[in-house]
Formats: sequence, structure tokens, C-alpha cells
Amino acid sequence: MASLPVWHPESLAARQPFLRRRSLLLAATRAFFAARGYTEVETPYAVPAPGEEVHLSAFRTERIGVDGSRTPLFLHTSPEFAMKRLLVAGAGPIFQLARVWRNGEGSRRHAAEFTMLEWYNPGAGMDDLIAETSAFLRAVLPPVVTSQGVTTELSHMEHLTVADAFQRYLGADLLGTAADAAALAASAGEKLRAGEDWEDLFFRLLLAKVEPAIGQANPTFLTHWPAAQAALARRDPSDPRVAERFELFVCGMELANAFVELTDAAEQRARFMEDRARRRAIYGEEGWALDEDFLAALEYGMPPAAGIALGFDRLAMIASGADRIDQVQWLPQDAG
Repeated sequence: MASLPVWHPESLAARQPFLRRRSLLLAATRAFFAARGYTEVETPYAVPAPGEEVHLSAFRTERIGVDGSRTPLFLHTSPEFAMKRLLVAGAGPIFQLARVWRNGEGSRRHAAEFTMLEWYNPGAGMDDLIAETSAFLRAVLPPVVTSQGVTTELSHMEHLTVADAFQRYLGADLLGTAADAAALAASAGEKLRAGEDWEDLFFRLLLAKVEPAIGQANPTFLTHWPAAQAALARRDPSDPRVAERFELFVCGMELANAFVELTDAAEQRARFMEDRARRRAIYGEEGWALDEDFLAALEYGMPPAAGIALGFDRLAMIASGADRIDQVQWLPQDAG
């Protein structure tokens, strides 16, 4: 029997318990940040450059001017660049509940269009942001949560470096084998696949061996990522082999990605160029120009800050006990 359309009263009734919890979560989220002196902001969704993450695919659109001119635009994959412009302008601390788009994504945990909770705290370091994120989880979630068959207690938050996680779950020396794929494979007792470089192997091992083991009984903050995975994060001043970055896992699911933000425009430009070269090698031309306005804002001067992007739909799954992301969306589209 064919499933009912999402607008059918019975379909909505089945999702309603999860959606009511989502609405309460939304109100609690805004109350949490308001109490801490944050300002809620809104930034454009259609932008000239959607982001520079290598493996994210953007939706394309265009703006037609009153004079008939046509400007190619993209639906952003994150509000990060826009919010950092506001930090430069002096708007922080700020948060946003933004709709974001990532083409080609769809699963029980992924949707091509979803809501991202993103916040930035000028002057904060990684320990500050971890503490604030822990406080946020405890403020908006019950002490024990269950989603997708995994029960997690919030009474204790595990802090685990990526290097320690690779040692614990694979017996591998991650930092000692940096950039040497064969050495990492040997250290982990794995066979290197044809054409597999260090980054490919790192993510294969992370996804297959590390992530399934963390964020289960308690939330896990996976911290201090290898410098090669620094993205928009600052390198750790005490150990340049790693970046001040963490990911958060709850109910066995990746929930958030966070950085102590890189504020050096020259280093950011160099990283962007590396990312663009890698994207071209894998997928071909990206189709958008480098975001020079964002780099100009960094050059002008962004205050030291820590920032985090948290999947709000996944948080709603955890809060409501849902097993699929479409259960917490008002009008879900095909989730794959």
C-alpha cells in the first residue's frame, strides 16, 4: 500500500508528537541564548559563494535584476561566512537558526534542506565553547535521551582527542603518521586501498571504527583534529599538529562541528585555494568565484572567537526520541 502524502491528516498526526517537541525545543533554544546576552540574526540564504568545504554540493539559482541582468547565486551550505562578517562589524555574540541546503544528501539522518543552529562567541576559547555547549544540551534536553535505539545520559560529557580515539579504537598513531597513508594503514592494521591518500584513509577509519563507538552512553566531544582537517579552525598554539576543533556526538550521531575561528586572512586564503584545488580534482569546477568579500572582512579584522554549527533537526530527533529526520520536519521531502 502506497504511503500517504505528507499533507494528509494521518501523516501529520503521526509526526505531531515529534513536532510539538521540536516547537518546545525551538523556544527553549531562543530562551537559552537570550539569557546569555546573544542577539539572534538573519543573513541571506542565496549568496555568491556557498562555502568552500570540499565534499559539499550546493544548490544553484540566479537573481534577475530589474534591468534584466542575471547574477548566479547559490543556496548557502552554512551561514558561517555571513555571520563572521557580522562579527567583524561588531555584532557578536550572535546566533542564528538558518535554513541550509546541501545537494545530494538524504538518509534517516540527512536531508537536503534542514535547519542549522549556529552561534559565535567573541573572545571564547575551545574550553569555553565546550562548557557552553554542555550547558545548552542540559538546558534544552532531559537528563536521559534516546534516539535510533541509543540511550545517552547527559550527566557526564566525555572529552576525547582524535589522536586518543584512534589509539583507543584502532591502536593507531595518528599524529605520528601524519601525511603518510602507508604508515597510518600499517599502524592501524589496515590495508591501504588503491589510490587512497592519507585524508581518504583517515576518514574511512574515522567513519568505520571511531564514530560508531563514541557518543553512546554519554555525549562525546571529539577534540583537537589533525591540522590537515583544520578547515576554518585555528591551529592549537601549544601543538601545531592539531587544530582547535571539536565535533559533538550524542545518541551515536554527529550533532555539531565547532572551531576556535581562524582570523588570519592570508592563511585562510591559502586553505581555500587548497580546498578548491582538491574539489576540482575530485568533482571538476566549483562554478563560483572565491569569496573575496569574506577575505576582505578577515583582513579588516575579526575578533578572536569560537563558533559552532549544530544540526537542529538532529537535536529535535534526540529531544523527541525520533528515529528519522523526516519525523521532526513539518513537510518532509524525500530523505533518500
